[in-house]
Amino acid sequence: MNFSSDNVTGAAPEILAAIAKANHGPAAAYGDDPLTRRVEARIAEVFGREADVFLVATGTAANALSLSVMAPPFGAVFCHPESHIECDECGAPEFFTGGAKLVLLPGADGKLDPAALAAALDAPDHGVHHVRAAAVSLTQASEAGTVYTPAEVKAIADLAHGRGLRVHMDGARFANALAMLGCSPAAASWEAGVDVLCFGASKNGALAAEAVVVFDRELAGTFAYRRKRAGHLFSKMRFLAAQFDAYLEDDLWLRLAGRANAAAAHLAAGLATIPGAAFRHPVEANEIFVELPEAVIQGLFADGFSFYRWPGEGARLVRLVTAFNTREADVDAFIASARRHAAPRRPGRP
Repeated sequence: MNFSSDNVTGAAPEILAAIAKANHGPAAAYGDDPLTRRVEARIAEVFGREADVFLVATGTAANALSLSVMAPPFGAVFCHPESHIECDECGAPEFFTGGAKLVLLPGADGKLDPAALAAALDAPDHGVHHVRAAAVSLTQASEAGTVYTPAEVKAIADLAHGRGLRVHMDGARFANALAMLGCSPAAASWEAGVDVLCFGASKNGALAAEAVVVFDRELAGTFAYRRKRAGHLFSKMRFLAAQFDAYLEDDLWLRLAGRANAAAAHLAAGLATIPGAAFRHPVEANEIFVELPEAVIQGLFADGFSFYRWPGEGARLVRLVTAFNTREADVDAFIASARRHAAPRRPGRP
């Protein structure tokens, strides 16, 4: 009954089966095998255009390497204060860019505000004394569990491109966002102005698989060398490719994300009936941020549920994350436990 993260889950059976299938016989190393080549082309096909595709094993590597081809060491990358590249990647973006600065811009519900970006770009330019604006990074779905619409992405991308900036999208939960939006992968990415997408699978049923999809192919020239230097050119790349091969088959990635989103919606509907519950953000993907009475939080922990207080100990705001394999029975049990501990105790009863 673990609602801590979609990282705590195992892998989807279809993906495990694909890895086992790829394990038969020899194959060329370092991504020169037929499966990897086919999967790279297949990922580009999902987005309906030519693109350079690079497989890596972690979201941190995908994001940091992407930004390294978009921002020079003296560049500025604009992002939300709650973005993963700011809060959870241990300086990897700064390291792999050689020192580019993350510039934090506000925005409600985890989404960057175009007006804040415009104000930052309109600020006085002091030449070599300031970092130079280079890129904007968006998180889809956001760290608040909210989703940018294609129109919202386009508004930011148009502003960025008009000032000569590139647009990066951290799509660790891109599948969850797309399952909510119901639009095409193209509409949510390059058609809206995204130059480089980190297309995640690890949080949505894969063992360890992320794809960097470079739509602006001018940026791809040095990426292969950067991936190798970073230690993410796997000698047995076919096992990363096999995960994406299954992930894309019959839209498995969207079906898995749809399950996670549906579980979150079910859980949120139940929590909305809890006296004293207050949602911090709209529930649009597979993350829920809700304030609960302390007695409810303590009771849920006592009943064996796992989740995080947010941002840490003592907080009444909690983060709940559902996944592709979250059981309906666990969601129902969570809701029932919360209701039980929210109910006022009768006099004379413990």
